[in-house]
Amino acid sequence: MSRPIAVAITGGIGAGKSEALAAFARHGAAVVSSDQIVHRLLREDADVRKALLDRFGDRVLDEAGQVDRGAIAELVFPDRKELDWLERLLHPRVTREYLEWREQLGRLANPPEVTVTEVPLLYEAGGEERFDRVVVVTAPEEVRAARAQVPVDLRQARLIPDEKKANRADYVYVNDGTVDELDDFVAGVMRDLTTGP
Repeated sequence: MSRPIAVAITGGIGAGKSEALAAFARHGAAVVSSDQIVHRLLREDADVRKALLDRFGDRVLDEAGQVDRGAIAELVFPDRKELDWLERLLHPRVTREYLEWREQLGRLANPPEVTVTEVPLLYEAGGEERFDRVVVVTAPEEVRAARAQVPVDLRQARLIPDEKKANRADYVYVNDGTVDELDDFVAGVMRDLTTGP
C-alpha cells in the first residue's frame, strides 16, 4: 500500500498560505497547519508553558492564566535572540506532530492520496527533505502587508526571499487574484499529483 504524497505549503507572511491549505482540503487532501499545532502547544503542552514562564515570567499569560500569543509576539518578534529561542522550543515539537499525523494517516485502511502541511519556515528550518513536493505561495509586498496580522518588517528580515523559495519549489502560485483563481491552481496541483503527467 503506497503512502500518501506529502506536500508542504510555504511562502512569505501574508501570502495566503492558509487560504491555499483550505483549498487543498476542499479538493480532498488531508491538511494540517503548523500554526494550528503551535496554538495547541501553547495552550496545552505543560513543558512549553513551563519553558515560557521560566524565561519570560507571567508577562506571557492573559487574565485567565492562559498563554497569550499576542504577548509572546510582542516579546520575541523585535528580539532575534528571543525569537530564535522560541523557535528552538517549538519547531522540533511541531515537526514531530505533523510527521506523526502523516504516519497515522498512512496506516489507515483507506489513506488519503495527498497530505498537505502548511510550514511557514520550511526552507529556513531545512525541512523540505521531509516532503515529496513543495508549493510556494507568494504575493506582491503591498498585498502581503495588507493581509499580515504582524508587521511584515518585524519578521521578514530573517526569512529567505520568496524568489529563492520559488526557485526551489515544485509549484509556485502568485496569490494576487481571487479565491476562485487560487482554487483553480490548487485543483490543478491535485490533478497533477494524483493522476500524473
